[in-house]
Amino acid sequence: MDAASHEAWPVARLARVSGVSQAHFARSFKDAFGVPPHRYLLTRRIEQAAALLRDSDLPITEIALQTGWSSLGTFGRTFRDVTGKSPSELRAWQRRTAHRLEVVPHCFVSAAQRPNLTIAVSEKRRRATGDMGAPDNAEEGSCS
Repeated sequence: MDAASHEAWPVARLARVSGVSQAHFARSFKDAFGVPPHRYLLTRRIEQAAALLRDSDLPITEIALQTGWSSLGTFGRTFRDVTGKSPSELRAWQRRTAHRLEVVPHCFVSAAQRPNLTIAVSEKRRRATGDMGAPDNAEEGSCS
């Protein structure tokens, strides 16, 4: 999934390649990585898109397509929900602060910019509207 995050990775495909049932694969994956397969893939796609926004001059539409999104609207909405910034806002912010990151080890930069998807995107939207009915279970990422 990491090497080809732009591809579709339904649980059925992953389970078939692994030689186990879909339910067993989904449970085992979540136990191993802390998030369901789809959320893990979403994290990789957002990370890759953020890196392309930072390191290239590709148009945002091209970045969305290269990172596996078929809809620019869905990409933009999900990207903003996860990162707190639109793709163009993140690109502008990264370019303004890039010189400060040159002295920081890459693993720290990657960990700091890694999307935290331990909760669903819809849960983040609910919290943003002020409906605080559920406790926050998000954990901080670390560099290892």
